[in-house]
Amino acid sequence: MSDNESKRTPSAEECQAEVADPEVLPRAERRQFSGPYKLRILEEVDRCTERGQIGALLRREGLYSSHLSTWRRQRAAGQLQALSPQKRGPKAHEVGAEGLGRLQRENERLRARLEQAEMIIDVQKKLSRLLGLPVEDPETDGTR
Repeated sequence: MSDNESKRTPSAEECQAEVADPEVLPRAERRQFSGPYKLRILEEVDRCTERGQIGALLRREGLYSSHLSTWRRQRAAGQLQALSPQKRGPKAHEVGAEGLGRLQRENERLRARLEQAEMIIDVQKKLSRLLGLPVEDPETDGTR
């Protein structure tokens, strides 16, 4: 190696390549606030009397004014359960007594239709035997 090669300073691109961190940062998660926390913050906001106190409170807690308006609306509507974090997405429907009764009636109706269809098929088979027509068995998929 010559002296020129050993004293050479790295280029800007080489410096950036060394500094770049290949680690992928974790995805931020949605913050969830408990019901008691929301009520405590709303009580503190209600006690604020001087100009700028609410803004200082919001900055200290890392909140937005939209949080306060949503929480006030929920408190006014009496939705205490709404003050607690809710799972997002479609809700699972529970089958109650009325749902169970509806499902049982539907099951009976479908059973009656199945019996009627089976009777019709039996009559068609008997008629085709009387007339001497070939009958295809659905269990054999039409192959003989």
